Amino acid sequence: MFLESIDLRDFRCFERGEFIPSPGLNLISAPNASGKSSLLEAICVLLRLQSPRAGTLAETIKHGTAGFTLHGAIGGRDLKIHLSREQGRQLLLDDVPQRKSDEYLRAGLVAFFSNEDIELVRGTSSKRRRFIDFLGSQCDAGYLKNLRAYDRALRSRNFLLKEGPHRGRELSAYDGPLIAAGEYLAEARAQLCAELAPAVGNHVGAISTRGEATTVRYERSGGADLAAALAGSANEERRLRQTVVGPHRDDIALELDGAAAASFASEGQQRTLSLALRLAQADLIRARRGAPPIYLLDDIFGELDPDRRRRLLAALPSDSQRILTTTTWQWLGETAGEPNRWRIEDSRIVRASTCQSDRIGGEIPA
Repeated sequence: MFLESIDLRDFRCFERGEFIPSPGLNLISAPNASGKSSLLEAICVLLRLQSPRAGTLAETIKHGTAGFTLHGAIGGRDLKIHLSREQGRQLLLDDVPQRKSDEYLRAGLVAFFSNEDIELVRGTSSKRRRFIDFLGSQCDAGYLKNLRAYDRALRSRNFLLKEGPHRGRELSAYDGPLIAAGEYLAEARAQLCAELAPAVGNHVGAISTRGEATTVRYERSGGADLAAALAGSANEERRLRQTVVGPHRDDIALELDGAAAASFASEGQQRTLSLALRLAQADLIRARRGAPPIYLLDDIFGELDPDRRRRLLAALPSDSQRILTTTTWQWLGETAGEPNRWRIEDSRIVRASTCQSDRIGGEIPA
């Protein structure tokens, strides 16, 4: 499974752009603010219908335009998403309009790495929930359906709680759907964390060589019984006028050598752990789906020392499609083999020259 092509129209800085990556390793070099991150974001939006950078897809529409269109091919399937400010989202799979996204989302798998991934370790719990939801939606057939059902019930409950105690009878109507979907999500997330844990430990050891013991554990905000937790939090709900327990408040505990990584790990250890989480996420997608995801690595190498850079590159499976961005490849040496090399010039994606000064081991002109 690999991305064969993607055409961008009015997406971020791209008025029109076309990218035809190779099945193997693709290296994209360009200065900051030239569109490297936007290109990888577009691939993620095309395949997963969500942005790793923006809160809503509307934020990715090129300024001054009515909407964006992304059109691409993966594994012999034709994908197209059009987002209009006025008409909303339209999906086509093999030229057939899709009322729902379920079949569309089966076409492509993605592992996205960003230099902001350190926030998985030291950031808020919402970052870690988004991480596990991105994984669950690609690994578990029922995950996305239950996540949507939970979000609908949660929004309805919170709306009624804000209205005041006189809406109590209506409030109870949403308890059943919230509990059913919430229990599914909590159990699925706990299982995903259990499967992630050994892979995270292996990758931490491979990247850092220090051998820290790692812990990845799902923590439920209200305990093991969501129905009991919901009933027990009724007074707190009325006081705060919002639902205070459930998967939207749960977290993932991350520890190194038995200590909370957010509080006691160095920045280097935190970056290593965040990389290990992403690599383990990709491993689990492959194990569950029987095919590797497309690896999208967005400008993360500048934050790593040379040894960690090379170890990370070596950890990416050679049989997967890898699309990496950076400002320079001067540090790479011969590690990368013979990749396809690209530049972004004036919002155009072009192949890098093959002249001597542009070979791996030297800096790729930007």
